[in-house]
Amino acid sequence: MPVSRPAIFSPTARPSTSLLTDKYELTMLQAALAEGTAERHCVFEAFTRRLPAGRRYGVLAGTGRFLEALTQFKFAEEELEFLARTAVVNASTIDYLANYRFAGNITGYAEGEMFFPGSVLLQVEGTFAECVLLETLLLSILNYDSAVASAASRMTSAAVDRPCLEMGARRAHEQAAVAAARAAMIAGFAATSNLEAGYRYGLPTIGTAAHAFTLLHDDELTAFRAQVATLGTGTTLLVDTYEVRQGVRNAIEAGGTGLGAVRLDSGDLGMTAVEVRQQLNALGASGTKITVTSDLDEYAIASLAAVPVDSYGVGTSLVTGSGAPTCGMVYKLVSRANSSGVLEPVAKFSAGKPSRGGRKGAARRLDSGGRAIEEVLITGDDGAVAAWLPAFDDLRALHVPLVMDGAVDSRWVGESGVERATRRHADSRAELPRGARRLSAGDPCIPTVQLAI
Repeated sequence: MPVSRPAIFSPTARPSTSLLTDKYELTMLQAALAEGTAERHCVFEAFTRRLPAGRRYGVLAGTGRFLEALTQFKFAEEELEFLARTAVVNASTIDYLANYRFAGNITGYAEGEMFFPGSVLLQVEGTFAECVLLETLLLSILNYDSAVASAASRMTSAAVDRPCLEMGARRAHEQAAVAAARAAMIAGFAATSNLEAGYRYGLPTIGTAAHAFTLLHDDELTAFRAQVATLGTGTTLLVDTYEVRQGVRNAIEAGGTGLGAVRLDSGDLGMTAVEVRQQLNALGASGTKITVTSDLDEYAIASLAAVPVDSYGVGTSLVTGSGAPTCGMVYKLVSRANSSGVLEPVAKFSAGKPSRGGRKGAARRLDSGGRAIEEVLITGDDGAVAAWLPAFDDLRALHVPLVMDGAVDSRWVGESGVERATRRHADSRAELPRGARRLSAGDPCIPTVQLAI
């Protein structure tokens, strides 16, 4: 008699993203459909009330991933059957969901842009039914990706011109690892070890060998010769499986004085790197570079600034946001049509968790040298705010169109979206005031103010 076996779960087996949400999004929809308010015109905004303690700026990442997920946010037979079988919502709500497609508009900060407390990062406009269902998907992506990008930006700032390499896949959920690699690249990392990220987004990939490859062989020199024979002299040899000085000698014997690099993964990286640089130079391998890994974060990278290190491999601290694994972003209804169909502002007044009512524009005020001095929220009549454009050269508008009438702007997704976001981050970070990149704890480097029009 055949044995019944459970189906094997695959994270890519079901392309729909519609169930990557919380149940209360659907129960709110059911109630709104029943009372006739589901089709009211609404504006939702995503923002963060504060930065993680001591941080001076944040970096927006994940916008492209959210837009990609939005195109798959639809309820097919499989999802609808689950909702019916588990009585999540009633039959009339399931009928609505069967035809659900987001047909509204989304504007927001360009991915890679810096943000500050109160920055209106994304503005989602459409019917209540269309917009409310997107809350969890939007926040789960933006909160994680932006946390990684914000940490990555601090790391690449500390590294200055030395490349940072993303190596965090083994320290995160397998899909989060792909997202983290993408976010790190936007914030200035040079390459990733994650092949799936390389495949999806055209990112450069790196990697050579771990300690296991050395331990596989009878001795270190044999292992190094085998690696060089296969990967060429441009490879990187890991020299601290046993004794570092002997490891360096074996590396140069195996790869010659033209060996690409050696990697250090343990001990006092600063002192060891100085000694290895001296040893390499003495062996005639002055062009052989030194890569360091081993639980690096932005502070460790900064501490190695005066040490002869050529690149940094970062893992755990990066994929966990270097102590700030989320950005605290929220998604709030700020305007909705009243019973007469007139759009009016709404806000919550909860203690410690208020929101600002009404649609808001966004701009950054720059001084005569092009340095940011204020984050500006544009407030006023809804129509005026929606049509607002900067009238003075010292204001740079921050909102760009991302989705129009349900159609995603393809410039912000895929490989080209990552390239665009990477450029935006570099330009935006260059606008920060002097001192904004310091790692010491401090307040946001520019204030957030309101400009009524």
